[in-house]
Amino acid sequence: MEKIREENSGNSEVKTEDDAIMQDKNNVEKAEIEEISKLEDDDSKKIGNSMLHKYTIVITVVSIILLIGALVFSTVFALINKNNNKIISGISIKGIDVSKLTCEEAKTKINEILQEKLNQNIVLKHGEFETSLIAEQIEAKFGVDEAVDLAYKIGRNGNILKDNYTIINTMMNNIDITPSFTYNEKALTDFIQSTSENLPDKVQQSNYYVEKNNLIINKGKKGSVIEVEELKNSVVQNFKNLDSASVIDIPIEEKEPDAVDIEKIHAEIYKAPQDAYYTQNPFTVYPHVNGIDFKISNEEVQNLLNNQEEQITIPLKVTTPKVTTNQIGTEAFPNLLASFSTTFSTKNTNRATNIRLASNKINGVVLLPGEKFSYNTVVGKRTAQAGYKTASVYVGGKVEEGIGGGICQVSSTLYNTVLRANLEIVARSNHRFATGYVPLSTDATVSWGGPEFIFKNSRKYPIKIVSSVSGGRIKVDIYGCKEEVEYDVTIQSETLSTIPMQTEYRTNTSLPKGTKKTVQNGHGGYKSRAYRILKLNGKVVSKQLLSTDTYAQLPTIIEQNM
Repeated sequence: MEKIREENSGNSEVKTEDDAIMQDKNNVEKAEIEEISKLEDDDSKKIGNSMLHKYTIVITVVSIILLIGALVFSTVFALINKNNNKIISGISIKGIDVSKLTCEEAKTKINEILQEKLNQNIVLKHGEFETSLIAEQIEAKFGVDEAVDLAYKIGRNGNILKDNYTIINTMMNNIDITPSFTYNEKALTDFIQSTSENLPDKVQQSNYYVEKNNLIINKGKKGSVIEVEELKNSVVQNFKNLDSASVIDIPIEEKEPDAVDIEKIHAEIYKAPQDAYYTQNPFTVYPHVNGIDFKISNEEVQNLLNNQEEQITIPLKVTTPKVTTNQIGTEAFPNLLASFSTTFSTKNTNRATNIRLASNKINGVVLLPGEKFSYNTVVGKRTAQAGYKTASVYVGGKVEEGIGGGICQVSSTLYNTVLRANLEIVARSNHRFATGYVPLSTDATVSWGGPEFIFKNSRKYPIKIVSSVSGGRIKVDIYGCKEEVEYDVTIQSETLSTIPMQTEYRTNTSLPKGTKKTVQNGHGGYKSRAYRILKLNGKVVSKQLLSTDTYAQLPTIIEQNM
C-alpha cells in the first residue's frame, strides 16, 4: 500500500488497490455491453433487410397489377374506339364543334355555318363612296374537306397507347383546327381595279381623240388611287376571320397623273399614206390608208402642252394616197351583182341637184366583207354650204320646202339595189307618206339626226357601189365577185289595205268672198309589206319578210272664204 502511494505521490489523486480492481471490473462490463450492442445491431440490420425485401415484393406486385389493369383498360378502350366512325370529343374546326360527328355530318355542319358567314357583304368605304363584296365574287372558300379529314384522323394513329393518350388528352384540353383558305387573286385584283375606276375623286389620266382634222388632248388631274396590296390583305383577312359584317376603309394615296407622252400619242396616230390594191388567188382587196401627222412642229406642240389649259388641240394634216379604194379598176370587181334605178323630174332643178350630190357621195364606195355602210355618214349633213338646195320635203304631215329634199330617192334606190345583191340590212325606216318612185315597203327614208339607212357587206368578197345620174334617172349598181352559190333575188311588194284620203277645209279671209283654193293635193294611205325571195335553179329556197309598214294618208287641204 505504501509502495503504491509512493509511486503515486506525484499525482494529485491517489488510487488505492480497491480502486484499481473496480476500474478493471468496469472495463470488463463496458466491453460486455459493447459486445451485446454489436450483436443487437447485427440482428436489427437483418430484420430491417428482411422487411425491405418484403415491401419491394409488395410494390412490385402492385405495379404489375396496375400495369395489367392499365393494359386491360387500354385494350378495352381501344376496342371501344376501334369501331367508332365519328370524330372524337374535344375537336372543333374554326371554332365550330365537330365532336361525335361523322365526317359527312361535320362537313355539312361546317359548310352551312361558314357559307352563311361568307355570304355576308364586306362594305368598302371611301368618304361618301361605298361598294360591297361577297366571297362568291372572288371564289373565296375554306378547305373544309381537308380539315374534317384531319379531325377524323386524330386518335387513329394505329398505336393503342398513343391513340388512347391522344383521345384522353383531347377530351381534357380540346383541339381547334384552322382550315386552309383559298381565293381567286385575279378576281379580287380586278374588283379592286374596277372599284378604283369608280372612285369619285380618282386620279384622271390624260386621254385623246381625233375629231375631224384635229387631235384633242385632255390633260389629267390629281386624284385618289387605291393601295391595291393593302386592300387585298384587308379583304382576305376579313374573310378568313369571318368578320364579314365589318366596314373596311379603302386605303388611298394621292397621286399625280402621268405626264402626257406626246411621242407615244404621235406614234399611235401617225400613219403613212398607203395606196389601195388587190390580189388574185385568193382575191383580196386592200383598202387605201390616209396618211395622218401633226400639222405643227414639235416645239409648237410642246408649247401647247406647257400651257395651263386643261384641253389642247393639235391640228393634223391628212395625206391622201395616189390610189384610193374607189379608184381600184373594175377588174377588181368583175361581176355586176345587182342594179336598180328610179326616175325623177328634171324640171325641179333644186331636187335634181340634191339627187346628183348624194349620188356622187355614194359613188365608188368600197365595202370589205363585214364592213357596214351608213348613208348619213357617207353623204354627210345636208347644208347650203355643202351645195344642197331647198326642195319639197314632208314635215309634220304636210309638204314643205327644206334643205336636201330628194336625197331619200337616192337612199331608196340604193336600198333596192342592196336587197337584190342579197346583202344584210341593219337599219331602215319607211317614209311617213307613200312615195311614187319605188313600190310600197321598198323605200328607205333618211334625215340628219333621225332615221338612218345602214347595211352590211355580208358577202364573202368586197363590193363596190357605182352610182350615176343621167337625165331624169338615178341608177345604182353593186359590183363584186360572185360566190360559189349565187341566188336569183326578187322583191315582192304587197298592199294589205288602204287608208282613205281626208279633206281639210281652212278659212282664209284674204281670198275673195265665196271662193276656194286647193293648197295641197293629198292621197290615200296604205298598209303594206315586202318580201325578199331567193331562188336556186328556179326553185324558191327562201322567202324573207323584210318589213310591214303603214303609210299615212296625206290630206287634201282647201282654203276658203265663205
